[in-house]
Amino acid sequence: MKRNFNEWLGEFRESIADYGYYIDFPKIHKNVDAIKVELNILNALVGSQNIEQEFDDLIAKYPETLKCIPILLAVRSNEIYAIDEDGEYNYNFSKMNYSAEQYKVFMRKTGLFDLIANHIISNLVDYATGVETGLDSNGRKNRGGHLMENLVEGYIQKAGYVKGENYFKEMNLSEIENKWNIDLSAISNQGKAEKRFDFVIKTNDNIYGIETNFYGSGGSKLNETARSYKTLALEAKTIDGFKFAWFTDGKGWNSARNNLEETFDVLDDVYNINDLESGVIGRF
Repeated sequence: MKRNFNEWLGEFRESIADYGYYIDFPKIHKNVDAIKVELNILNALVGSQNIEQEFDDLIAKYPETLKCIPILLAVRSNEIYAIDEDGEYNYNFSKMNYSAEQYKVFMRKTGLFDLIANHIISNLVDYATGVETGLDSNGRKNRGGHLMENLVEGYIQKAGYVKGENYFKEMNLSEIENKWNIDLSAISNQGKAEKRFDFVIKTNDNIYGIETNFYGSGGSKLNETARSYKTLALEAKTIDGFKFAWFTDGKGWNSARNNLEETFDVLDDVYNINDLESGVIGRF
């Protein structure tokens, strides 16, 4: 029985964020631990009454503490560029490329001396942990890109498929052709394009090339994805023993519903999370 597109689209979710999506604390602690000794040395400057002279003495004795400076400004780089009416500088914090006096200019003009000397912060390790937490929030987009993939893989395993035996992750067309002696030139443009699927499942009757994605917000990429997968679906229909399956979800699709519906109309194996929960993979 033909499915109703509007009902299917109405099942799409707002989010699929899991508990680890928001902040990767193990990564944060690892990053801070890598400079913890140096940060504790710099802690000697907290509340200093003569911070410029003490900074001078400290970096002369412990020049390696300079590598901590960028993270105090939420910068992931060993070099920081700065320009004003006094000149143009590209500071290196892994190996001093200016005088200590010039690094003091940097600390003064960026406000770091004020931050440290005036007890605005009390512990640089705690402060760096907070900065790392803020920076890590920017990684949510990358983590979000894997959420749907991880979700689908969980249901593949729940359906009884075993990785490396009858399901495979990130497999190229050429690998599929070589492993099962199947001609996929209709998809690869006669071998000119090397498509890679997120997953490949081998059943008794078919090889399934699977793509996964989740879109919580709209954008031009959604229309492009829907159009390309419509083409892929039509090409796959010409190949005996091969099926293209697409698992997608997310309220972002409401902004590209027309293109999604066109793909829905030609692709039998397009599913959402509700379909996953209903055990669709077990029926492959």
